[in-house]
Parts: sequence; C-alpha cells; structure tokens
Amino acid sequence: MNTYFADLHVHIGRTYKDKPVKITAARNLTLTNILKTAKFPKGLDIIGVIDCHSPEVIEEMEGLLEKGELVEMEEGGFRFEDEVTLIPGTEIEVYDERCHGPIHLLVYFPSFITVKEFSQWLSNRVTNIQLSTQRMYEDAQALQEQVKMLGGLFIPAHIFTPFKSLYGKGVEESLTEILNPELIDAVELGLSSNTEMADQITELHHYTFVSNSDAHSLPKIAREYQKMWLEAPTFNALADAMKRRNGNYIEANYGLNPFLGKYYRTACAKCFTPQEADVCKKCGSKKFTKGVSERIGELASSGVDDLPKRPSYIHQVPLDFIPGLGPKTLDKLLDHFGTEMNILHHVTEKALIDTVKPELALMISKARSGTLHIAAGGGGKYGKVKKVKSI
Repeated sequence: MNTYFADLHVHIGRTYKDKPVKITAARNLTLTNILKTAKFPKGLDIIGVIDCHSPEVIEEMEGLLEKGELVEMEEGGFRFEDEVTLIPGTEIEVYDERCHGPIHLLVYFPSFITVKEFSQWLSNRVTNIQLSTQRMYEDAQALQEQVKMLGGLFIPAHIFTPFKSLYGKGVEESLTEILNPELIDAVELGLSSNTEMADQITELHHYTFVSNSDAHSLPKIAREYQKMWLEAPTFNALADAMKRRNGNYIEANYGLNPFLGKYYRTACAKCFTPQEADVCKKCGSKKFTKGVSERIGELASSGVDDLPKRPSYIHQVPLDFIPGLGPKTLDKLLDHFGTEMNILHHVTEKALIDTVKPELALMISKARSGTLHIAAGGGGKYGKVKKVKSI
C-alpha cells in the first residue's frame, strides 16, 4: 500500500494530428503532453483523461503502446514511462426526456479494448464522435448499464454547477429522477463546492466524493485532486477506493476554497455583481446565474444528523492563483523542488523563504493550508486571493 495523487478529469484540446477535441481547450493539450505534464511539473501519480473515446486519441494511445511508452496493466489502466498511470475515460452530455436540462457524466474504462468498444457504442448515439462532451439523446440509465457491462466506472461530473450538471440543471430534487443510484461509483463536487456543502444532501451520503481539475489547459491540471491510499496505481485499486474496499480509500480531497469557484454565489450573468435584488444594482440586468451555495441550500435535507465519515477536504489554493507567483518564480521553485506536489506537500516554509521572497513564501504556506483570505466568485467569474503584505 502507498499514497498516490490523482486528478481524474482532464480534457484533450487537440489530437496528435492537431484536430480539435475539446473546442474550448488549449491546442497543446494533447494526450502525450497531458501525460508528460502530469509527471513533471505536476508530480501526479494517476491522471484521468476524459476524451479517450475520440478515434484519433485512440490512435495516439495505440501508437504509444506500440512504442512501449504506454504499457497496459493487468489490473487495469496504463503506465506512461513507468511513472504515471493513465485512466482513460469520456465525458458525455446526456439529455433524456426526464432531464430539465443537459447533464455531464464521466465514465472510465480499464483496458484498451473497452475504450474502443465504448467509442464504437457512443459513435452511434452522438453527432461527432471526434469531439469532446458530445450530447447524447438517450436514457441516462442506458449509459450507466453500458458502462457497467464494460467494467467501467460511472461518476456524475461537477454536480452542482449551474450549467449542465446533475443538480444544477438536470433534476429538481433527487438524482433518482434520472439515474440508477446503484450504478454510481462516486460523485464529483466541482470547483464551487466542498464536502461540507455536499453533505447537506442526505442522498449523497452513500457516495465517495472526488475533487478534480476539469482542466482545459496544461497549467490547470491538479488545481483539484485527491490523495489516495492504494495497493497499486491501477484501475482496479481506484475502483476499490471508490467503495473503500480491500484497504483502498481516498485519504484527502484537495480543492479550491469554494469562494474561488466561478459559481459559488448567485451573481449577475452580465457583470458578475452579487445578487441582492431582482434587478442588478450595477448594470440593471435581470439575468442572474444561481450560485452553488444557494442551490445546495434549496436541496439541503432538514435535520441531517448522521453524517458519513469522510476524508479531510483541504482548501488548497493552486500555485497559479497566488498573486505575485508568475511563470519565472514558478520555474525557480520547480528548479529547486522538482514538482508542484513537492512544493504543496513536502517543502518546508524555511526552504521556501530561502528560495523566494518571504511574503511569497508565506502565501504559498497559507495556500497549501487553505488559510489565505479570498473574495468570493460568482456568475462565471473566479474568486480572488487577497495578497499578504508582510511576514
């Protein structure tokens, strides 16, 4: 058994032939670049890439396998250069007749053959199999059953965000309106919520919570992640950790303080001013984006007493959110300490002070303990970290 860091929600921007996959993602976000970045500078052990259904991504996987850079493991998953585990998956946008709006769902597979089989199955149900997060007009439970038939994992994505999520758009009150609760392996919290917020909803007490980056660029990888205690960095151990089986489990979730998320509070959809009336006091707009905190308040169960025992949720601020920590300073830190995981988890404050300005060293220390002061975000605009003036 050992500790492993895992981010399970990273998009692919382009194929190795430079064709688009996730339209809104960076061009250099290819499968190979993701795997290399996960190794260095991020320092992750497990990376979930959720656009592996795309035929040209499958081709790239096959090429890496033929060259021996990617090795399929007996216990599921793939080792890249014997240092990072790839868990291949897909994000699907589902709209069935019971949905109040489209929802995003994450699925993961243990082997190359199951990835290819799922891609073929999905290609008959979406408009363009090449692209990311294609909408599927079909019963969401049919998707769940297909994933389970292939031995995969099923996880609703960023479940509270106002757009295209289970509680934000899909259902009025309960996930059972759309999904088979027995076929859910975990739920993804998203950037604007945390464990304490999500556990206000009783029906979620049955599920493991995961915190992932939903990265659309290489620097955003591991802005949220989890520390896992696993027998090995494999698909099977990951699946066991979702159910706390065979000694495998999640030790801690590391995520943004929800205030930093784009949708924490209800805000004007036009100018992002927090909502205090029916009309925006700043621009006069009547259009508002409901915040995750308000939506959870609507769904909260009265008299929640028996809360499940959860891993710690640590409000860690990503390094690129810290004021004054630009690319040159980050490169300097990486030259000294190797990876971002080392900087965030292992390097002493004294070592940081010896490397960068004391004020910045203090901010990094506070960032990893979640004690920085933050102005809340909302309406589609991230929150902001307030600068520490002195040490």
